Amino acid sequence: MAFWLSAVIVLVGYYIRTKVTDAPIFIQAQKEAEHIKETSFSVFEVLMRYPRGVLTAMGLRFGENVMYYLVVTFSITYLKVVVHTDTAQILWWMLIAHAVHFAVIPLVGRLSDTIGRRPVYMIGALTAGTWGFFAFPMMNSGHNAVILGAIIIGLVFHAFMYAGQPAIMAEMFPTRMRYSGVSLGYQVTSIVAGSLAPIIAASLLSRYDSSVPIAIYLAIACLVTVVAVIVARETKGISLESIDAADARILAEEKAGTPA
Repeated sequence: MAFWLSAVIVLVGYYIRTKVTDAPIFIQAQKEAEHIKETSFSVFEVLMRYPRGVLTAMGLRFGENVMYYLVVTFSITYLKVVVHTDTAQILWWMLIAHAVHFAVIPLVGRLSDTIGRRPVYMIGALTAGTWGFFAFPMMNSGHNAVILGAIIIGLVFHAFMYAGQPAIMAEMFPTRMRYSGVSLGYQVTSIVAGSLAPIIAASLLSRYDSSVPIAIYLAIACLVTVVAVIVARETKGISLESIDAADARILAEEKAGTPA
């Protein structure tokens, strides 16, 4: 069933690839790149010109990524090993919870457009930091509805960070560096945060035989994201053209100051 359902994703991807065009500002940047020598998209240039954006993107991603992998990946291990739940039942819970997640994300994204990126993201970071302290006891109850509720709550908290993440990260960088900047902040953090989260959680559970250290670990990860939200600039309603204009002005000033 899961295999056939994946066909829906293939069809959606095909439609986007063939019917949806790039934004005019991106097309314009591609044309201008041929005439601007400074438009190097290397990692080093992004780090040199927009270190705050890259570090902030990493911080925003850190708690969100750890949260997701604990809810979706480690919870399966915890329910199987500690609660002794049937794997098929766990996967059904994950399917239902992700359906809720799918429905909530557009609503949270709309809220992010309405009241701002930072307040919504902050709600997600703060609530996610509390999840481990009540979710694992809920799982320990052994009641199906309670366990499902813990997973759903976790993904709803996650949605408050995840829904606005593409927008807030994209709005940190000018068009010519947007792909490199967002990719750097996104992918590097995935390696050091999400990919290690289930391993760290499993090690903590094995060593302490308790979910409390895991909850503390998640809270610390979310604290990193809270700090990132605090230092981040509010970008709701910002014009991407204005970001490009500021970047072009900096390039022009640097070029004017270069000795002949």
